[in-house]
Amino acid sequence: MTNYDEDHVSGYPDLLAQGVYVDWIARNTTVSPETIRLLKSEDGMGKGIDTLVRSLGAFGLVGDNGKSVPKFQGVSMEYFFNSYPIFEDENNLSLVLYLTVYGTSFLFSGDMECDGFEHLLATNARFRQIVPNINVLMASHHGRANGVCPEMFDSYGCRPQLVVISDDYKQYTTQETTNYYASKTTGITNFRAQGVSRSVLTTRKDGDIHFAWANGSCTVS
Repeated sequence: MTNYDEDHVSGYPDLLAQGVYVDWIARNTTVSPETIRLLKSEDGMGKGIDTLVRSLGAFGLVGDNGKSVPKFQGVSMEYFFNSYPIFEDENNLSLVLYLTVYGTSFLFSGDMECDGFEHLLATNARFRQIVPNINVLMASHHGRANGVCPEMFDSYGCRPQLVVISDDYKQYTTQETTNYYASKTTGITNFRAQGVSRSVLTTRKDGDIHFAWANGSCTVS
């Protein structure tokens, strides 16, 4: 649960409607169900957020219903977040996931903004440690400018091979971040087996993006 906004959880009611039982949720556990309702009081709660909040009571304060964290072969997961009420906005309370799959590392950061990133860098030694090791950066806030944290790149050595932006049609001028991100990456070659070198991929332009692992290497198509 990377962010407490409707676009990050709109599919949750569909899972429940299909009879899927969810017994473990990774989320920012400093934000209680009551606080989520408070945060959403100004703009209102969509169906997804409302369903999530109603479900969280079954997961307890630690968010995992007493179940152990699932284990997947070749996969490791670490989570980082800012605490409420140090931040009181949904974006900077996003859950940041550092995911490593057979040696390829990804950073998913929900809608985290620059202030939130800077606080994590200043207060969390482990977060500072993993930043230079990111291979694929999933751009925060769907590639919006307020999700860019120059300090990560300029002061803490973040130099991913690839940046992926999950977005649809261009709605805001603040989505003009592809050139900036491209300047901070090392790039990949042979994209989609066409010999093309790319630094930034967007779902708006490139459609579905697939990562696959075989023979000790990762390919992107």
